[in-house]
Amino acid sequence: MPFEQYLSVIEDLSRDMPVEVRYRRLLEAIKQTIPCDAIALLKQSGRGLQPVAFLGLRDEIRGRHFDPAHHPRLNAIVDSDQLVRFPADSPLPDPYDGLVNSDDSTVHVHDCMGVAIQVDGRPWGVITMDALCAGQFDAINAGDQAMAISLTQAVITAAERINELRRKVRHGDRATAEMNRDSMASSIVGSSNVMTRLFEDIRAVAPTPLSVLIEGETGVGKELIAQQLHLKSDRFNKPLIRLNCAALPESLAEAELFGHTRGAFTGADRARPGRFELADGGTLFLDEIGELPLALQATLLRVLEVGEVQRVGSDETLNVDVRVLAATNRDLQQEVIAGRFREDLFHRLSVFPLHVPALRERGQDILELAEYFLERLQTRLNIHRLLLTPDARTALRLYRWPGNVRELEHVLSRAALRAQQGQRESDAGLVYIDRAALAIADTTAHTESASPDQPIPPHDEVGSLAEQTQAFQLRLIDEQLAQHNGNVAAAARALNVDRSNLLRLIKRLGGQTA
Repeated sequence: MPFEQYLSVIEDLSRDMPVEVRYRRLLEAIKQTIPCDAIALLKQSGRGLQPVAFLGLRDEIRGRHFDPAHHPRLNAIVDSDQLVRFPADSPLPDPYDGLVNSDDSTVHVHDCMGVAIQVDGRPWGVITMDALCAGQFDAINAGDQAMAISLTQAVITAAERINELRRKVRHGDRATAEMNRDSMASSIVGSSNVMTRLFEDIRAVAPTPLSVLIEGETGVGKELIAQQLHLKSDRFNKPLIRLNCAALPESLAEAELFGHTRGAFTGADRARPGRFELADGGTLFLDEIGELPLALQATLLRVLEVGEVQRVGSDETLNVDVRVLAATNRDLQQEVIAGRFREDLFHRLSVFPLHVPALRERGQDILELAEYFLERLQTRLNIHRLLLTPDARTALRLYRWPGNVRELEHVLSRAALRAQQGQRESDAGLVYIDRAALAIADTTAHTESASPDQPIPPHDEVGSLAEQTQAFQLRLIDEQLAQHNGNVAAAARALNVDRSNLLRLIKRLGGQTA
């Protein structure tokens, strides 16, 4: 009986467990009743749908935030109050084409169905099921489908109510505001151990009034961390004011921070509040704090200690209530030793330091971030689907990323344009980005040039066995094609394979022939 598969899920409702674990156990139970190659639960997040639990899809799909406006099948599911099933010959592209967990990255979904989920009468998200064989869902009993849908609704409703009760216990009548704040917070993509620890630190310090110093290399996303700290604090509905200290002319820095009166200096034709006044009640984010002129650091320290500002040209002091977050890509302790940064200010700012890891330290997060950027690029470039070939995934994992997340985004933007201009679009509307399109350093280059303080990722962090095997196959084929001037038949003889089989393999791996 199908009901027996769901007993453990029903029993789970009385247990305390992480939401993602609860949802995954639900999907496992449904998959036993309705056999499918992929099943996913996606929750509404802003305008998009974000995977919260899934089976049979690549792990990096966590980075994809699907906008139904650009995914016709998901849009049809969201707009319907019934189970929606798409025929095998449906012209609508499947959002998971090329993302199903399979050795063949070009495999396509041939049977798909899904239903919108509501909680307390409000849209919550969708659940989708996909199969690689046409007609695989033909024999599914309608009662089994209805039971799976009802159980999904019940489990999600229960989980959401448990979370809401917890919020009310912690924050009383502010629970609704807390939920609204969480929905506003931009998610930071990443599930690696180093990022998990960072998220825990953010959750710990965000509700406090402590100053936070966000440290990390250029391009790691320090401003996103500051935004999360603000949105998860009690000040989330107050201003978050940003100031880049590196872009401040020294002559105007004091006026920018603390404001000025009319006529305080040449060009001051009217009085203006400073950033501290604008941030009153909220948060002030001082980016590149290490660039702040030394002469101004003493004044900043006094403001942080007594909560008073004085506009340039005025004798009047104003009380402000501002939480300060600061960020730097410098080693401020070394700056203190060198006499370029005040020690007392350093200690005042770094009450709770947060280190944002470099991208090369984040393992699988590289591919999650890549999927996140590819999903956005599809919309911007009006491309049906952007996918990475196995050799491209391996190259992304092995490259050192000196420019971190910002560099990854720019590399993928250029690669998407190259792939599109190279007319590498398949019949199914998929555009594949291969290693050549990425145009980054050879994947073996950093193995030889890595510095001792930047260790190579361990072997188990450089991609799955299938990805590494496929990348090796493609490199071997490329070498043979190069040796035989692009002659596929000669390369096939050297590799001891049939020419037609070699051509199919090249196409599957995302390679190209002359």
